Amino acid sequence: MNHDNQPQNKLKVISYNQEQNKIVEFEQKLITFADVGGLEDVKKKIKIDFIMPIQSPEIFKAYGKAIGGGLLFYGPPGCGKTFLARAIAGEINARFLHLDLQSILSKWSGEAEQNLHEFFEDARQKKPCVLFIDELDALGGNRQKLHSHHERLLVNQLLMELDGSTSNNEGIYVIGATNTPWYLDPALRRPGRFNSLLFLPPPALEERKTILTLKTSGKPQQELQLDLVAKYTEHFSGADLEYLVKDAVDLAIARSFETGTVQPLTNQDLLNAMEKRQPTTLEWFATAKSYAKFSDVNQEYKDVLDYFYKNNLKQG
Repeated sequence: MNHDNQPQNKLKVISYNQEQNKIVEFEQKLITFADVGGLEDVKKKIKIDFIMPIQSPEIFKAYGKAIGGGLLFYGPPGCGKTFLARAIAGEINARFLHLDLQSILSKWSGEAEQNLHEFFEDARQKKPCVLFIDELDALGGNRQKLHSHHERLLVNQLLMELDGSTSNNEGIYVIGATNTPWYLDPALRRPGRFNSLLFLPPPALEERKTILTLKTSGKPQQELQLDLVAKYTEHFSGADLEYLVKDAVDLAIARSFETGTVQPLTNQDLLNAMEKRQPTTLEWFATAKSYAKFSDVNQEYKDVLDYFYKNNLKQG
């Protein structure tokens, strides 16, 4: 799928700039699935359910398979939902529009709905594009449980925009992300909206080693045993690992100030940092397990329980 509106090796990104208080377009390095470590089953499902229908619609139509609808990523915070969405944009050579809640929400009645409409209208002018909606639960919560009429109207507006009832959404590929899919309005999961629910787990052993290698690269260091660090950071999210390295670097910097010379990052720095950090994903899994075991009529969260059993997490 080739488009002239995107330069080679660059990804056009449209997002809200809080400092400038406006939507801006800029370029980032183009990433694809080749840059996403692990998650092979997830990437395979995305290719079949999302990318192949875009690239070869005639094959799916021949079998009467419906084309359209968005992806919905869920899982613990800090596990690469945004990065994977960017990689999808790279795979299909489309712009990447990041819908930031700060650019939508407003204290004035009706303004949030108008902002949301304008963002979708902007997307329709920049097709083909991947429109990524992070924290979807904050925008599309269950209307039966929302106390504010204003919040319910915003959900209604989102549903209308997704349906493209007033405009053509062809060429807009919507991806949502949430840590709490069980709080979403059920209407968001109907065909043509967020059809495909995908669980993004914490990084596996080799993925953790890759992340640690990237985060420590280019820093003054002794020979680091990242295999060992990766082994003992089970269930750490990518964000957890980033903060772990940051804590270790801070220790090396403090030592550098004490000695007056640049001190290398050591295994001991990483071990000391590990003692002060626990994986933030465990709290999420404790909540998710309850929904997966007791409220999952259609077994949509089966992947959560599979992760529990496969990784020997304690069962409540």
